[in-house]
Amino acid sequence: MVKFSKVLMLMVLAGTVSAAFAAEGDPMARAVFYGALAIGAGVAIGAAAGGGAAGLGNAIRGVLEGMARNPNMGPKLLTTMFIGMALIETFVLYALLIAIIFIFTGIFDSKAGF
Repeated sequence: MVKFSKVLMLMVLAGTVSAAFAAEGDPMARAVFYGALAIGAGVAIGAAAGGGAAGLGNAIRGVLEGMARNPNMGPKLLTTMFIGMALIETFVLYALLIAIIFIFTGIFDSKAGF
């Protein structure tokens, strides 16, 4: 894990340095910049999906424990669980939307000097 984080930090540093010192219209710097942007978007989506999956698992565990203690509350607990699951999934979809916007709109072109 430490090796992965060091490699990731090196890639981010390489993308930042190449974008900062790039000449106007340098295709290699542009490629490194968009490569780092794609990797960052992938990591963000992975983190959002992992957090969402952990939240969904925790919600399901809580509902099953509640239904085991009091079976008569099952339908009310399920309704509340489904509403909570929908809210958790919206955060994952928002992360996906933000990553797509970052990749395809070129929002960072002017800040990177391209």
